[in-house]
Amino acid sequence: ETLKAFDREVNAFVDYMFGPRDTRVRGWFLLDSYLPTFFLTGAYLLCIWLGNKFMKNRPPFSLRPHLIVYNLGITLLSFYMLIELILATWEGGYNLQCQNLHSAGEADIRVAKVLWWYYFSKVIEFMDTIFFVLRKKSSQITFLHVYHHATMFNIWWCVLNWIPCGQSFFGPTLNSFIHVLMYSYYGLSVIPSMRKYLWWKKYLTQAQLIQFLLTIVHTLSAAVKPCGFPFGCLMFQSSYMATLVILFINFYIKTYRKAPSRTAVKETPVTTEIKNGFHKDYFAAANGLQNNKKAQ
Repeated sequence: ETLKAFDREVNAFVDYMFGPRDTRVRGWFLLDSYLPTFFLTGAYLLCIWLGNKFMKNRPPFSLRPHLIVYNLGITLLSFYMLIELILATWEGGYNLQCQNLHSAGEADIRVAKVLWWYYFSKVIEFMDTIFFVLRKKSSQITFLHVYHHATMFNIWWCVLNWIPCGQSFFGPTLNSFIHVLMYSYYGLSVIPSMRKYLWWKKYLTQAQLIQFLLTIVHTLSAAVKPCGFPFGCLMFQSSYMATLVILFINFYIKTYRKAPSRTAVKETPVTTEIKNGFHKDYFAAANGLQNNKKAQ
């Protein structure tokens, strides 16, 4: 009874903050109450903290079969979301510059169903960090990594409850395309014989940054030419994506563009640490894979 009372208070508060929810998604899994999303996020953060303590004096796990299955699964899910979003928005005659929440009828419901899978995929992607922990890649668990994973899951709970279609389609469409490229790369890189064919890895970083910038431009375009989509949501999304751009550029500069000191040049032998201008650890950043000769 105490938990039910707390649940009612929490949901009454978010309803007070954001207004009436979209009735078309009521009853959908995980959406009616904020507590499941909140507790899953808390469990994610707790697993990172406890997992690092647990693994401190233990050898890292290999997890090669698990990584292959995981990356293949995320790739297929991302491909499904990409195709379904393209078809649904085409069917509904979505306006690329600004699309409201109610004019497309059944196509809006179709978009909302895909975006629910996009929201749910964010809790699945918590496994990116869990693989880091189990493989003892703690250096990859950066503020940017944890911030992005934890906030996206919570933000998309709000999106699904209040703005589950319309202008919300664009970011997930781009992100699903990027994830098809990223997770297929990570999955294939687990197989040693495939690494020599993965020539396109150097474009992944640029593609991610372009994705963020395009999403900001698309979001602000609806503010320039309004169509009934909530203005506050546009401003919040633009601000959030701006934080990702800032953090990502900072990460990019520190990791790939910082010139090595003379001492570092003298002391560091020529190895495969830097290839095509990109540090190998970047391509471990999604799920703990190591793209080198010692990869398991």
